[in-house]
Amino acid sequence: MIPKRKLGQTGMEVSILGLGTVKLGRNQGVRYPQDFELPDDTQASKLIALARDQGINLIDTAPAYGTSEERLGQLLRGQRDRWLICSKVGEEFANGQSSFNFTTEYAQFSIERSLQRLKTDVLDIVLIHSDGNDLEIINGIGTLDALADLKRQGKLRAFGMSTKTVAGGLLAAQKSDIVMVTWNLEFQEDIPIIDYCQQHGKGVLIKKAFASGHLTQAGQAIKNKGLLIDQSLAMIFSHPGVSSAIIGTINPDHLQANIDRVNKSENR
Repeated sequence: MIPKRKLGQTGMEVSILGLGTVKLGRNQGVRYPQDFELPDDTQASKLIALARDQGINLIDTAPAYGTSEERLGQLLRGQRDRWLICSKVGEEFANGQSSFNFTTEYAQFSIERSLQRLKTDVLDIVLIHSDGNDLEIINGIGTLDALADLKRQGKLRAFGMSTKTVAGGLLAAQKSDIVMVTWNLEFQEDIPIIDYCQQHGKGVLIKKAFASGHLTQAGQAIKNKGLLIDQSLAMIFSHPGVSSAIIGTINPDHLQANIDRVNKSENR
């Protein structure tokens, strides 16, 4: 079974691998190296069952992930208590294009819509889906303050930001419960944010642990793919400040292989 770690001071414990679901609902405008077809409900159900049975309890979605939220609302029926659901506010995706709205009013609308789509009374985690203007979103628009208010209303249990700058990540960590940052073998600029979160009891979720599938593209032979994945996971989980890494896949074999890698590494 996948080990769990504390998610900062939220009172939640998350599996150190989380299941990312962008590929359940969107295959346009994504940055993966290969095209893919969206899985049907049978395929998606089998993937979710595999993750659940191996101890994964964190599932990551967003309004920007196409039909991911609506599909999860159906696919998780009857097993809501087995999952911690992380969704987001700020980014929308329609007609092949992303758009952004970080106002308080839109955050409220987005969360109410996510609750309906996911068929739940509360979202465990809500993150701001940054467009890169982290500091303006936090200081100028006040979106984190809006999420704090929605937490007090009982709409969500914990909140934070999926950031794109170090300054934004550090400020988000000061003002919220959780920060989602990028960390892989080719991108390590966000480590100061993880260090800060560890020192101050904030949760850390890792995105792009495998560089969105491009980990083997930078002059590395494909035969080294497994080694590079091992190295990336070992690096990430060696940091005690990391709570979980979100791995987006629709391939059960890939998911099982990554679960086996993590379990082997943690049991050494």
